[in-house]
Amino acid sequence: MDGVPTPASFAALGAPLDGVLAEYMVLDQEGLVRLPEHLSYEEGSTLACAAVTAWNALMYSGRIKPGDTVLALGTGGVSIFALQFARLNGARVIITSGSDEKLARAKALGADDGINYSKHPEWDKEVMRLTDGKGVDHVIEVGGIGTLARSFASLGFGGQVSLIGVLAGREGDSNPHALMLKSGKLQGIFVGNRVMFEAMNRAMAINKMKPVVDKVFPFDEAIAAYKYQLQKKHFGKIVISI
Repeated sequence: MDGVPTPASFAALGAPLDGVLAEYMVLDQEGLVRLPEHLSYEEGSTLACAAVTAWNALMYSGRIKPGDTVLALGTGGVSIFALQFARLNGARVIITSGSDEKLARAKALGADDGINYSKHPEWDKEVMRLTDGKGVDHVIEVGGIGTLARSFASLGFGGQVSLIGVLAGREGDSNPHALMLKSGKLQGIFVGNRVMFEAMNRAMAINKMKPVVDKVFPFDEAIAAYKYQLQKKHFGKIVISI
């Protein structure tokens, strides 16, 4: 409900509990929140994991302020929500992708700068160039150990790396020396709690903010939806609808 879960009470849908790929479910009423009225059920389905994770990373753990600079890695669900929330709070956003087309879409959504990591493998140097050597205040780190060293290098003094995913694999440089020299912080983020969720929903309702849904698959094409995600063609969220 609020605060930090205990080992005895910790349980999240999808991990370790079964997920929500079902036509009918029975849930405790305390495990539900009201859908913002301006959203469809398909849009609302994207909120419970990716959106709350991004909100927690920036608003609660990261305590983002107007004028901060946020670096979001990739253009998947968490990173696109982070882009939207950062812009709502007056922050500058730098986003990465291996696709110029996706970077253009991110800029249309509000990103200030984009870096194509296929063209700039040492993308941390581009981050430092774009910030005049200052680095960023927040990194939305969804790559994991495969990108962690460059995230540390992209960080400004006193900044935070929010560790959320392991999409870049489990091999790489995790030397924390750069983080130490910058008085930075590495914070693990695992979704969030109901209080965060409800606060996020209020902010989205007031601003009429809508999730970015890349594609909606019917329930009987769920396998095709997972294959589509593995192709990494999506921008934002993929939805399976009954």
